[in-house]
Amino acid sequence: MYCYDAVDRLIVQERAAEFRGQVQRYLEGRIDEDAFKPLRLQNGIYVQRHAPMLRVAIPYGVLSSAQLRRLAWIARRYDRGVGHFTTRQNIQFNWIAIEDTPDILDALAEVNMHAIQTSGSCVRNVTIDALSGVATDELVDPRPYAELMRQWSTLHPEFAHLPRKFKIAFNGAKQDRAATSVHDLAFDLYKDKGDETRLVVKAGGGQGRTPRIASVIKCDLHWSELLTYSEAVLRTYNRFGRRDHIFKARIKILIEALGPEQFAAEVEADWVQIRGGRNLITAEALARVASHFVDPPLYDADPPAQPTPRASAAFRAWRNRNVIAHRRPDFAVATISLKRKGMAPGDVTAAEMDAIADLADRFSFGEMRVSYQQNLLLPHVRESDLRPLHQSLMALGLARANIGLASDIICCPGGDFCSFANARSIPLSAAIAAQLSAFEQDLGPIAINVSGCINACAHHHVGHIGVLGVEKGGEEYFQVLIGGRPDQGGRLGTLVGKAVPAEQAPGIIERLAKIYLTLRTKREKFIDTVERLGPAPFLAAFANPESQIP
Repeated sequence: MYCYDAVDRLIVQERAAEFRGQVQRYLEGRIDEDAFKPLRLQNGIYVQRHAPMLRVAIPYGVLSSAQLRRLAWIARRYDRGVGHFTTRQNIQFNWIAIEDTPDILDALAEVNMHAIQTSGSCVRNVTIDALSGVATDELVDPRPYAELMRQWSTLHPEFAHLPRKFKIAFNGAKQDRAATSVHDLAFDLYKDKGDETRLVVKAGGGQGRTPRIASVIKCDLHWSELLTYSEAVLRTYNRFGRRDHIFKARIKILIEALGPEQFAAEVEADWVQIRGGRNLITAEALARVASHFVDPPLYDADPPAQPTPRASAAFRAWRNRNVIAHRRPDFAVATISLKRKGMAPGDVTAAEMDAIADLADRFSFGEMRVSYQQNLLLPHVRESDLRPLHQSLMALGLARANIGLASDIICCPGGDFCSFANARSIPLSAAIAAQLSAFEQDLGPIAINVSGCINACAHHHVGHIGVLGVEKGGEEYFQVLIGGRPDQGGRLGTLVGKAVPAEQAPGIIERLAKIYLTLRTKREKFIDTVERLGPAPFLAAFANPESQIP
């Protein structure tokens, strides 16, 4: 976990104080709405359908128990007792009053948290694999590099007003769990033959109305040039990116217009002027940042004093689905599912936050992680503590064993909250989970993503099954896509047919799932079947819904 120093704390405190003055002037009428908008956006505040929303940064998705308790306190005092975790490892509060935001930012600063650059046309919260530092397939720990990027990009004057928002991700493992293929700029870290860290640089990924998979623009960047090369990318984007059309302003549109090779050439031409310059990362600078990541003192777990009783069926199911291997064989990573009946995916109540913070103190050295799938992880749980942890989660109603299954749906707030949304994604997600519940276990691993509008906050383009809300004649309709994935280089889903009314969408998805069950080979996952056969068998069934499932 990254530990703030005096400089970090001063920046966050001064930013909160600065925004307090801006809010005061706005409330007094000395700043109009147009002038205040960029100020509130770069402090994480949107004006939504019913009330302002505050998005709080959780760098790399890492939370301490003290920080989670502070978020619970904010939810109680300033919201309606609930927070919403997002795919970009942030938390959102949907019922915030503008006049309260300075006090909230001060409260966040007290526990080394902030909302700086969580919105606006700037470099957003840097994200990484939630298993960074503990994954068994990790090649390079990306946390120090992501932190260097965060420090460099925070309040950077040249990149505070880019053509559009800019999202950066790092992956240091064999398996990409950070969805790097759909980011504006992303890095895959690896070791060369000389054991030096190098980076594969990808740019131009994104979703929304023009989804694109990122292109590789450099394969062997030395770690020391991370910031100089990133500066060249952002300068090139600032120079050539369109500002005359909001829907054509993302870097993905620029790279498509120029072509990846030409864009890379423009970056190289700019980079040659700054390569090796003041932003070159020295070994001392990397070591300094790395030293701020203080991992818990893992030690060999004591063996059980008595014979272990036979595990219950509930525990076995939970361990099979919600527990991941740790780099230390006597520890494990336990995932707490935030996909419950009666709750929006990713939502957690203030009481649950406090309880989870207590569990983190008891079982995981006070540390948690926010995952891309909108769940919470306890990253350092002793093997011998898994049973008592499961019992505690059972008592809290948080032991659902569904990680990676159909009910583990990624979902945005949708029309219930967001002013951009065309449809309500939350009730549809609940309906889909209910429709598939009878054969969820047999269906096996599948990623279902539901977005309420084309902005694709739930990453529906890269869901194994993606669902997009649209509006037709004042009614909610949904498009269904199949075959997307955020990992292994990324792939965009294929539209299976015309948009259907909301009440028909769960049945369509059930039909696609049942077709998969008839076509799969032994132990073949849903996405593997789609990739082996292509989307054609699924498209045909959608086009002729009266036909028999083969």
